[in-house]
Amino acid sequence: MATVLPPTASEPRAKDRAAVGARVRVLRDAMGLSLRDLAERSGVSAPMLSQVERGETSPTLVVAEKIAAGLELSLSQLLRLDEGEHVALSRAAGRRRSSRGGHEVEELTPPLPGQRADVSLHALKPGATTGGREDPPMHEPGSRETAVVLDGTLALVVDGSRHELAAGDAITFDADLPHHFENESEEPARFLAVIAAGLRRS
Repeated sequence: MATVLPPTASEPRAKDRAAVGARVRVLRDAMGLSLRDLAERSGVSAPMLSQVERGETSPTLVVAEKIAAGLELSLSQLLRLDEGEHVALSRAAGRRRSSRGGHEVEELTPPLPGQRADVSLHALKPGATTGGREDPPMHEPGSRETAVVLDGTLALVVDGSRHELAAGDAITFDADLPHHFENESEEPARFLAVIAAGLRRS
């Protein structure tokens, strides 16, 4: 009977290759890139990228660095070498908070490398807004935002169009357009915002 030797350090296990390939595919999809798009951005051929994503081959460090650059990440971020744990807990007492003109923001998502989505909790006092009518959008091109009203009533103004929202309502919009929330009621309002970066419009 033939003896099967375990993989060496220079020969990654199949499950490790699959994990890297799956991560590349998820990140590419999140940025709205085709294999050809990523090939152009990274300098790695589309067939090679396809093999990596399917776990058929493990990229060399040079190729992995090129793929990471094409995804706007460092090599450590792509391979998750700088993440000690697969779970990041955001304790209520230690969250990042900011306040301006009756608008309070609490960041629920920890600042992890390579993260493509952020979740935040917003509170608006009566008469307050999240920004001025002429303020430019604060999110990168292709970003999309979903907001869920928890308490009170709000109005969302996106690119000049106004949308009235009540508690329990949810709305999704292109966050790279000029937009802001307004609380014109006499009661405080709260809403959750989820912002996904770099999603291409269909």
